[in-house]
Amino acid sequence: MSISNIKTFSHDFIEIPNSLKETTIDGKRFYQTPEGIFPSVTTVVGWQKQKFFSEWRIKNPEESKRVTTRGTKFHSLIEKYLRNEDLDYDNLHSGCKSLFSILKPELDKIDNIKALETPLWSKTLGLAGRTDCIAEYDGKLSIIDFKASTKEKRKSDIDNYFAQAAAYSLMFQERTGIIVRDFAILIACEDGLKQVFSGNVMGYVKHLKNLITTYRDNNAIP
Repeated sequence: MSISNIKTFSHDFIEIPNSLKETTIDGKRFYQTPEGIFPSVTTVVGWQKQKFFSEWRIKNPEESKRVTTRGTKFHSLIEKYLRNEDLDYDNLHSGCKSLFSILKPELDKIDNIKALETPLWSKTLGLAGRTDCIAEYDGKLSIIDFKASTKEKRKSDIDNYFAQAAAYSLMFQERTGIIVRDFAILIACEDGLKQVFSGNVMGYVKHLKNLITTYRDNNAIP
């Protein structure tokens, strides 16, 4: 069995020299970059919500493991699709197969891909991480993030996603000189719902800076 209406994506990859070496310090993810050790974007923008999710993982170990595995496999599947690699659809993780089908119409709006799981860092922000995708989405060069969710997300609950997109935009500009003004957060929910949140990254730069300040005020930076 194969996925119908397979799209062939165009690639215009921007080479970013130097890979990042990941390390964990006091339970937090950091990256060794050519310009120092920086905390991960997800660690910083999600720090204020970390306590809630840490407690949830302790209380729900099996579900936590399932969600983590689902997310890893889901992202891997999307990356293969966007790289025009063959997909062994019959042997796909059943949950990921469903989520992929939900999100595929949005994935097919992507083209002229410049980055996939690309390491980025910024001395100015003091952050590092790997961006899911930077490409044209619906004709606009965008920071694109892929999410799998158990249920529908409320926009008010995912402001950290938008701050993360702003961070990747600024880091990509610092590394390449290329300005990416737009973002698209593509979410597939297990109940069959598809969500798309898009906008301009500049609207979330102030929020990103506030999150960075809050993190630094409460955590020791190596």
